[in-house]
Amino acid sequence: MPRQIRHPHAEAGFTLLELMVVIVILGLLATVVMVNVLPSQDRAMKEKARADISVLEQSIEGYRLDNFAFPTNEQGLQALVTPPAGMTRPDRYREGGYIRRLPQDPWGNPYQYAVPGEKGRFDIYSFGADGRKGGEGDDADIGNWS
Repeated sequence: MPRQIRHPHAEAGFTLLELMVVIVILGLLATVVMVNVLPSQDRAMKEKARADISVLEQSIEGYRLDNFAFPTNEQGLQALVTPPAGMTRPDRYREGGYIRRLPQDPWGNPYQYAVPGEKGRFDIYSFGADGRKGGEGDDADIGNWS
């Protein structure tokens, strides 16, 4: 039976060229995923902000129906969670509040509240991705007026 001869320089493993091809393919796949997923994430964040604002808007309306007035700017959205100090009729405040907890916008900032609003009887809004008033695209303000 012939004996196999081992070559001293033949080693098991991948060549540099093979590794580079794999890295390029992984890079291309990552780019395709990023291009397709990131716009969906931005759209989802805007939709979450709109949904949160809708819930807050309904809660404000519930507060107004029970207390015959909107929370003041000083009381803010916190009036939906805990009864504000100095209420003339605290017995009208709904037990457990109007919302369990105040959400933050998808970018980690608090929602804004103004009464009277610039665009309606009251405004509830997020400053968008940049956290500043105004802006365009992802940085545009999202409110109960849109």
